[in-house]
Amino acid sequence: MIRGVKGSLLAAVSLALVGCAATGKETASASDKPATAEKPVKFNKDPYPSTYRPYGGRPTAVRGVTIFDGEGGRIDNGVVLFAGGKVEAVGGADTAIPTGYDVIDGTGKFVTPGVIDIHSHLGDYPSPSVDAHSDGNEATSPTTPEVWSEHSVWPQDPGFSRALANGGVTSLQILPGSANLMGGRSITLKNVPSRTVQGMKFPGAPYGLKMACGENPKRVYGGKGRMPSTRMGNFAVNRATWQKAAAYKKKMDDGKAVDRDLAMETLAGVLSGEILLHNHCYRADEMALVIDMSKEFGYKVSTFHHAVESYKIADILAKEGICSAMWADWWGFKMEAYDSVNENIPMVYKAGACTIVHSDDANQIQRLNQEAAKARAAGRRMGIDVSDEVAWTWLSLNPAKALGIGDRTGSLKPGKMADVVLWNGNPFSAYTRPEKVWIDGALMFDANDPKRRPVSDFELGQPGEGDVK
Repeated sequence: MIRGVKGSLLAAVSLALVGCAATGKETASASDKPATAEKPVKFNKDPYPSTYRPYGGRPTAVRGVTIFDGEGGRIDNGVVLFAGGKVEAVGGADTAIPTGYDVIDGTGKFVTPGVIDIHSHLGDYPSPSVDAHSDGNEATSPTTPEVWSEHSVWPQDPGFSRALANGGVTSLQILPGSANLMGGRSITLKNVPSRTVQGMKFPGAPYGLKMACGENPKRVYGGKGRMPSTRMGNFAVNRATWQKAAAYKKKMDDGKAVDRDLAMETLAGVLSGEILLHNHCYRADEMALVIDMSKEFGYKVSTFHHAVESYKIADILAKEGICSAMWADWWGFKMEAYDSVNENIPMVYKAGACTIVHSDDANQIQRLNQEAAKARAAGRRMGIDVSDEVAWTWLSLNPAKALGIGDRTGSLKPGKMADVVLWNGNPFSAYTRPEKVWIDGALMFDANDPKRRPVSDFELGQPGEGDVK
């Protein structure tokens, strides 16, 4: 949506911040010099590197729980072990628990990987939702790939801790809004308290480029009496911009001197595969055209976002290896969102395409488990029987893969980050809430311990501070 997400809340000062490494000045590297045959150009340079350091955790065992492992597996009366920030073991009731571990009895409860929201605007549209906080759309040109969403993220946004405590969200991608055809770079964050955005930045996660199809760009710029004002104008501007980017990249690849261009640098990063492409697109016909355009210029679409008509071309998306990030039942708020069906998500899943449930909203991010439950139920009503444990892949491993972090998080596998949620019941029930949330093995939220309910510095001293409801 063009407005992005507004209203939210961030993680806390009440949990002691881990020391962050100081960020030094950017130094010249081989990637800043002309390319040679031996050393290809790198376009994904990061002068604002992550300073994220996991909070301290204790070796922990959760036993007697139903486990959804995030990859479609289920274990009843299972055991999850994690220590040193990593998952150590996941198994049945006979799994040995080493001495010295904190043991939590999870009888009647469920454990899952943390929820990963691939489409959020927290921090860029924080709460309070006022004009002074509206920092998600640089609506001054139809193409602004030079802007980076991280430079708008306010780490004290109360929405971050709401997503953690109410929704079990452990990682999330912050995107620019959709006013522009090319809105700028996205950033993937760990959902932890920090004084700086670099302290939340998921280490090693690829950047993304946000693009937008359809009504939003043509309305914003057509309303200003400039191109694009039509869908054909959208594609004409996109193609001209990609053509310029391809020429820029070729010069650099050939070792020719170029003036540094931040916009072209981002697009060249997409063309080289270093930066992932996330495209806001509702209609099936436009998604098909975008796929053709990507082949024309040699880039790959990671994910279509919103994608209310993905069910019409699910076979094509499966063939192309493109994910769809979708709502369960948001539709009809504009013409391009009109022809949705509640069975969209399960139909995309049945076709074998990568299926993701996303939020795009500061409230919806707090109940993505319920959104997945609604989609699962819609599928069952039409005869697509999706198990609970498989449906959880829509919230964990699939978004992790689409963000380029699936080798590190998104499932409960030994060696992966211990991003873990203990739910007080079946997570697909509207009555269930997170009881405990660990990020990299550190207990970041505990519903039974007021000291483990993070509160941002912005909230301190205000009425109702830290009251997570």
